[in-house]
Amino acid sequence: MTASVFMLFCFSSLIAVFTPGPAVMLALHNSTQYGWRRTVLSSLGNVSGLLVLVSASAVGLGAMLRSSALLFLLLKLVGAGYLIYLGVKQWRAGSHASPQQIAESTPRSRLSLYREGLLLALSNPKAILFITALFPQFIAQRQPLLPQLMVMTLTFMGLSFSALMSYAIAGHWARGGLVSIISSRGFRRGTGGLFVLMGIGLLSLKPR
Repeated sequence: MTASVFMLFCFSSLIAVFTPGPAVMLALHNSTQYGWRRTVLSSLGNVSGLLVLVSASAVGLGAMLRSSALLFLLLKLVGAGYLIYLGVKQWRAGSHASPQQIAESTPRSRLSLYREGLLLALSNPKAILFITALFPQFIAQRQPLLPQLMVMTLTFMGLSFSALMSYAIAGHWARGGLVSIISSRGFRRGTGGLFVLMGIGLLSLKPR
């Protein structure tokens, strides 16, 4: 892989990871609720899920999803169901909490936050299809595959983590002004509704 190809890969990846989606929504939510340091855990879970997806794609899961309608449907239902679950959970959680209660909310366990980010990544077939569509475009056929795949994987994980933490830190800095907003029923139902809409949108995804 030449330097120019690698830079193009980085540029394409940056666009992908900074585009708001379920992982970004989760990072913003966790940073306003628990602080940006705790959001590191869910973000690490998310990039760990990306590592699993890249590894699975490398052994042909992406091709299987394209060729097996049943497998794709099952994974799509799991991913959509998890997003809808997060949305309903956010819709219902603490809708009557005061701003002070939000500010003093008890942090969740590290494992719980990590697992939430991991499951969000693993249950998203769109991420698998994106990775299997993006990575092959930048692989030099005449060069060893494994080193190229490792470089692209680590780069993509690093960029994804940086994007999620950028959103998390921005959300944390604005937290003082957002406390009264995020404590409102309208905000919670709005963000919960976005998760539900993303889950419903996932149901319309088709293999390409």
